[in-house]
Amino acid sequence: MDEKFEEQGKLPELKFDARQAQGFLSFFKTLPKDVRAVRLFDRRDYYTAHGDDATFIAKTYYHTTTALRQLGSGVGALSSVSVSRNMFETIARDILLERMDRTLELYEGSGSNWKLVKSGTPGNFGSFEDILFANNEMQDSPAIVALAPKFDQNGCTVGLGYVDITKRVLGLAEFLDDSHFTNLESALVALGCRECLVPTETGKSSESRPLYDAISRCGVMVTERKKTEFKGRDLVQDLGRLVKGSVAPVRDLVSSFECAAGALGCILSYAELLADESNYGNFTVKQYNLNSYMRLDSAAMRALNVMESKSDANKNFSLFGLMNRTCTAGMGKRLLHMWLKQPLLDVDEINCRLDLVQAFVEDAALRQDLRQHLKRISDIERLTHNLERKRASLLHVVKLYQSGIRIPYIKSVLERYDGQFAPLIRERYIDSLEKWSDDNHLNKFIALVETAVDLDQLENGEYMISSAYDSNLSALKDEQETLEQQIHNLHKQTANDLDLPIDKSLKLDKGTQFGHVFRITKKEEPKVRRQLNSHYIVLETRKDGVKFTNTKLKKLGDRYQKILDEYKSCQKELVARVVQTVASFSEVFEGLAGSLSELDVLLSFADLASSCPTAYSRPNISPPDTGDIILEGCRHPCVEAQDWVNFIPNDCRLVRGESWFQIITGPNMGGKSTYIRQVGVNVLMAQVGSFVPCDNATISIRDCIFARVGAGDCQLKGVSTFMQEMLETASILKGATNRSLIIIDELGRGTSTYDGFGLAWAICEHIVEEIKAPTLFATHFHELTALANENGNNGHKQIGGVANFHVSAHIDSSSRKLTMLYKVQPGACDQSFGIHVAEFANFPQSVVALAREKASELEDFSPNAMMPTDSKEAVSKRKREFDPHDVSRGTARARQFLQDFTQLPLDKMDLKQALQQLSQMKTDLEKNAVDSQWLQQFFSSSD
Repeated sequence: MDEKFEEQGKLPELKFDARQAQGFLSFFKTLPKDVRAVRLFDRRDYYTAHGDDATFIAKTYYHTTTALRQLGSGVGALSSVSVSRNMFETIARDILLERMDRTLELYEGSGSNWKLVKSGTPGNFGSFEDILFANNEMQDSPAIVALAPKFDQNGCTVGLGYVDITKRVLGLAEFLDDSHFTNLESALVALGCRECLVPTETGKSSESRPLYDAISRCGVMVTERKKTEFKGRDLVQDLGRLVKGSVAPVRDLVSSFECAAGALGCILSYAELLADESNYGNFTVKQYNLNSYMRLDSAAMRALNVMESKSDANKNFSLFGLMNRTCTAGMGKRLLHMWLKQPLLDVDEINCRLDLVQAFVEDAALRQDLRQHLKRISDIERLTHNLERKRASLLHVVKLYQSGIRIPYIKSVLERYDGQFAPLIRERYIDSLEKWSDDNHLNKFIALVETAVDLDQLENGEYMISSAYDSNLSALKDEQETLEQQIHNLHKQTANDLDLPIDKSLKLDKGTQFGHVFRITKKEEPKVRRQLNSHYIVLETRKDGVKFTNTKLKKLGDRYQKILDEYKSCQKELVARVVQTVASFSEVFEGLAGSLSELDVLLSFADLASSCPTAYSRPNISPPDTGDIILEGCRHPCVEAQDWVNFIPNDCRLVRGESWFQIITGPNMGGKSTYIRQVGVNVLMAQVGSFVPCDNATISIRDCIFARVGAGDCQLKGVSTFMQEMLETASILKGATNRSLIIIDELGRGTSTYDGFGLAWAICEHIVEEIKAPTLFATHFHELTALANENGNNGHKQIGGVANFHVSAHIDSSSRKLTMLYKVQPGACDQSFGIHVAEFANFPQSVVALAREKASELEDFSPNAMMPTDSKEAVSKRKREFDPHDVSRGTARARQFLQDFTQLPLDKMDLKQALQQLSQMKTDLEKNAVDSQWLQQFFSSSD
């Protein structure tokens, strides 16, 4: 049972009398049905959930339904569960930060009178920010995206609007997308979208199903809104209130879009940005360009393990977890999150980042000094956000001050660097820090805080305005101190009158019930009883002693309390005024946050590159149309970081015209998948601006990484494993260009051997001849290696740039034991190792022996000397040569079959229709294969 529920005895008790229960039940019945909303009710000391929500919480968070209680009796009884404040925070964080299928609502009230006070969704959780980020830093900056799709005969034009509420950025984009919505998927990944708004009418049309599938693949919550909300009529006027500066550029930008304006208008309404005046004049609007960054779809993000997953055994399982060595409180993490989703395409900008990383790698003292100072930097972005939202207190102001006074130290450390990149560091950071920290900016803020805040009280954990800051406050402070002295003098005088030692026997107490009082122990009371009764007023006699007062002390105490209340009231007004003044420095803090978080991430890259057992190297970057991808001594950064791994590096040479398309064969568990993924990870890291785990690296920039490395079952959606594989492959064939990088692992194994091989061959030819992108194609179809052998002789069509590689393994001739060598070598794999891998898995010997016997009947798994004669004949029959012209005709027809398949509107067909269409296409192909023996071999196992 869950540990949290082992404390069920400590669960808050449901406290309802019959009248309260009846009142709440009558209210609860009036709530509208919302299957996504989890509704919690604040009972002051605890929270409750009811009905289906109670069952959901009991099963999900307590892992047992024994936590449920019944509210009311009989047919109208309502399942209920109580939730402590700590558990409420856990539930809120999980629903809004982890899950993508629920929203959260919080109600306050009593009896039958309740009202909704807070609501949050995974993309719009502003009202719960204090709860969500009280004890942990915000790791990501979630965006809400709205889509206004326009379907026509040319495809679908997607109008996209988005808002990043944390960074106060609004954006628009408009682009034509294919039937798989590959552009949209890349945009959702790059923007870090967590919630997507679509018109309700869109969900009702059959042609929009692929749109919903693309959103679903990204793990994004879909929220349907009325079509009337997608209007851009008053958008310019609304944006004029939200954005900084002139409205003219905004008007020009909005007018250049047809669909996106309506999408952005929907977001303004949904996020209620205009209802909060603190948003006015604080937003920026920009156009989002799909071609600004490398495009990554959700499949590539998963295949390359870019982001953390709940299933990760440790943080080094993901690229983000491995690279996140940032030390600012939250800012660096969020920027790294964004950079990994938005790798660069500009050679100069990539090299700029690499120059800075190199400077920090080469100068360990510089790196360590900067990191020590950055550790003391608070989350300036979040603090500024709270200031602008008018949620800040003096605590936030002091944290900004404590971060601000570190800036001169950071600047001086940077100025001490005199290496080859000193001009770049000055241009990128020192000049920026000087700009924001002069007497008109940060120094002015620091002077304000030092004047206004009583910094001496910080050691006591008190955040107060200095009494010297305001004349009224100063006068109240003086009077308060005078009264304290008078009370102290009265204390001394009373001690003398009663002949009791001060503080030791006669104590002065202050409480909420009586204010200032004298107290003596019950043991001493008999000695002074007569004087107490005649000159003092006894207030209370308890075990801890006797409390008493007199008229003079009561007057002084009442006066002191009145002055203290006035002082607190004046403090509160002054705090509000100081916080409001500090909010005017938001631009300064945003500028500083940008420089410091970037510095933090680049230092993190340098720290990773330097601290690994085998150091990383700086990649040489070339434009996409020139250069090759050559990785010498390449390693997978996440795999080599595991304690139990002794990683064996490999070389990868993707050379135009020679080995631009690589077919990698070899046994399962031999390292094919790791090898092809590590190439993708290295390219991604290089374009983010990081050193890479290689001895030497030369990388031609890629505009997109497509990775299909094993299709997960989607049977719950009515899509088979093989169909999912085909859909993902179709996405690659339609979306990839000669500037992309394609990584494919084990394509075509979800159908019969011949169909799978035919598809794999045709797909390979299409990528080589039409797309011409560098490709790593790992496969068990050894026959595919013949692609690299095709040349202009014997009538075969010439295909350049295809090369065979294999992961090596060794079989001991006497014991037949298999040893994986994990080394990638040129040439095709000369045998398969499936049965040896089965031995690894401890299959029974009888099963292994039978497998070898059956395999030898079909394919040459063993030396000829070990084979029976009939098997040799079967093998020679399978290996017979075909007429070159026959092969050419057959491959052309197979390629046409594949092209016809990719044109099928699978997204608009159900599974039955798709299978019928494929069956008809296969029948047609069989008819056309009558005059091609090469093609006939794929339809008849008897040939």
